[in-house]
Amino acid sequence: MTTTAQPSSGEYRVLGTRPMRHDAYDKVTGAARFGADLNLPGMLHGKVLRSPHSHARIRSIDTAKAEAMPGVLAVATSEDFPVIKARPLDYENFQGNPRLIAENILANHKVLYKGHAVAAVAAVNPHVAEQALELIEVDYEVLPTVLGWREAMADDAAVLHEDMTTRFREDRAGPGQDTGQRGNIAGHLQHRLGDVEKGFRDADVIFENEYETQTVHQGYIEPHVSTASWSTDGRVTIWTSTQGAFGVRATTCGILQIPESMCKVVPMEIGGGFGAKGVTYLAPVTAVLAQKAGRPVKIAMSRKEVFEGSGPASATFIRVKLGAKNDGTLTAAEAYMVYEAGAFPGSPVGGGAVTTFGSYKCENMLVNGYDVVCNKQKAQAYRAPGQPQAAFAVESAMDELAGKLEIDPVDLRLKNAVEVGDRMPNGVPHAVFGCVELEEAMKNHPHYTTPLTGPNQGRGVAVSFRAQGGQTSSATINVNGNGTINLITGSVDIGGTRTAVAMQAAEILGIDSEDVNPSVGDTDAVGYTANTGGSRTAFDTGLAAIAAAEEVIERMKGRAALLWEVQDEDVEFENGSFVCTKNEDDRFTFKELAARLMRTGGPVTCSASAPSTGVGPIFGGNIVDVEVDPDTGKVQILRYTAFLDAGLAVHPDFVEGQIQGATVQGIGWAMNEEYFYQPDGTMANSSFLDYRMPTALDLPMIEAVIIEVPNPRHPFGLRGVGEGPIIPPLAALANAVSHATGVRMTKLPLSPTNIMEAIEEARGQ
Repeated sequence: MTTTAQPSSGEYRVLGTRPMRHDAYDKVTGAARFGADLNLPGMLHGKVLRSPHSHARIRSIDTAKAEAMPGVLAVATSEDFPVIKARPLDYENFQGNPRLIAENILANHKVLYKGHAVAAVAAVNPHVAEQALELIEVDYEVLPTVLGWREAMADDAAVLHEDMTTRFREDRAGPGQDTGQRGNIAGHLQHRLGDVEKGFRDADVIFENEYETQTVHQGYIEPHVSTASWSTDGRVTIWTSTQGAFGVRATTCGILQIPESMCKVVPMEIGGGFGAKGVTYLAPVTAVLAQKAGRPVKIAMSRKEVFEGSGPASATFIRVKLGAKNDGTLTAAEAYMVYEAGAFPGSPVGGGAVTTFGSYKCENMLVNGYDVVCNKQKAQAYRAPGQPQAAFAVESAMDELAGKLEIDPVDLRLKNAVEVGDRMPNGVPHAVFGCVELEEAMKNHPHYTTPLTGPNQGRGVAVSFRAQGGQTSSATINVNGNGTINLITGSVDIGGTRTAVAMQAAEILGIDSEDVNPSVGDTDAVGYTANTGGSRTAFDTGLAAIAAAEEVIERMKGRAALLWEVQDEDVEFENGSFVCTKNEDDRFTFKELAARLMRTGGPVTCSASAPSTGVGPIFGGNIVDVEVDPDTGKVQILRYTAFLDAGLAVHPDFVEGQIQGATVQGIGWAMNEEYFYQPDGTMANSSFLDYRMPTALDLPMIEAVIIEVPNPRHPFGLRGVGEGPIIPPLAALANAVSHATGVRMTKLPLSPTNIMEAIEEARGQ
């Protein structure tokens, strides 16, 4: 894949260079240890019994026969989770709610999707455990299946949660209100700016359309896996594949009702996550089984279990209405959004709601978002959660509006491009980011200025905005006598982040990236660090590493002052060297002074926890050319260029890799990926053979263009890059296919079947 990048300013010694990944050798030689590689003495193997029904009441569970089977040492159900009895079910606060999470990990009174875990067994080997599952007797009362948002929102729909009522929120800052209405709408949010009705009255052109996306999987290669072992002092250690060890600790301890000090979580190397491994499905189960059996227990999901028993991305329905003047100025923008949460409340509709019109300057906006439960797997994060779906709808609508106004699609976006101080749909003013700069780069790029050359070809563009928050991270630096450092952080590396963070510490200390030995610590070895996700890791954990490095410099200034017999304030650190201001000939490089630490007071170790300064917004864009076979609907991607404002590309290779990897996932999401459900809620394509992800044969060369508009919230100007690139591909490809066929595509995926149906429907009108 070819790449181009706007070069960094060149003011940094380490940042902007392309050193080798610190974990490269371990990964390519197989030395890196993943969750399934762990084998402990006396370890048992666990298996999980899953529901054959998508919606049923559990009358009883009889585990006696399984418990009596030779080789079985423990059986667990939700009754073994102390939180089930300790806390009533709270549907209002579902983010991190251990009671709701427990209900999903092992069903209590109801199963709510095909594959919902019901019980678990630990045995001497996996085969015995599987045989024991067949001896567990579950008496189900089968209930009507509510498979998607349409069925769930129907007046006569079966209700998944009898005690759940709709939570209504008027706006971002306003108080929440419980409507008291029972049904499958778990929550409603609304963002309102200005007077939308007046905005539409002022418009010369009004456009409206509806858009749909389907349930899709994140596509990580490594299945979920966890191992637990209890020590004689009552502490439990969990080894797991996760994006956040501290999150697993909090969830496990919340479900088991034990103090967090009694649980250590060791994050293993992770074989992909993309947001979906920010939650746990197995850790509390292995902990309960290990405690009951008195031996370590490991559970690894099969691929089928991953599809049926873990969380995909939400299916959505979005209606967009736009009003504009004849010159393209937006006067009003409105979106009605329905996001499937799956079995339990908590879809990413909030993220989608802010993304909707976040790229556009418009005084009058209205966004209504609905969180709807149905008999599917509980939805989980997938790289920019909820935002690709929102951008698919809005960017498709903007493309159609450009056509009605006969305005170039990029010119229409530039006409309405947001700037600092303009307000997002939630009313928060925009911070600094490269919206205008990136769109101008798109317009002037050779890809956009080169005309298409053949029949049945189309070009699509789309842009994407992602609002960014941040969370706390921690880091510890140990200075070694040879001038290298050991850098310990709590951030699991899922995209080269340990190197990106190491490079920031190296920049501060004036050493090379190769002089940093970065590692990911367990929850006992490093301070609290939030999940690797939200495009926050290089930013937030970088801040912690910078703070620890600055403390190292201050401590080492004191050591230099001791050697030179001056005061600490008489020592400065510049260009990687400690210099005495009273005698400039007195000078130590970082490595030279490190060699003298043991003679001046002992080793230097510094730790820091850094609250986020706010990662800042992310902005990206795509240009894509396609050719569509009019007889079969098959799409060939001819050319693809992806743009991203990275603030500062710490390691350009990694940034380009994030752009290309996310774009590939967006291509799969747009072109062919979806869960196929049978009417009873059974997933019909629960394998990588049948769930069609793109391969190298399906993909074009992807050109990555990095724009660098420095982020004032970070000392080096960087911003998150992991999630923004997956947002525009859905819309860009839909726009390209629509132009190639002359038929507007409003439903994903853009499979040959869907394309031909749209063409035939258009011909029949």
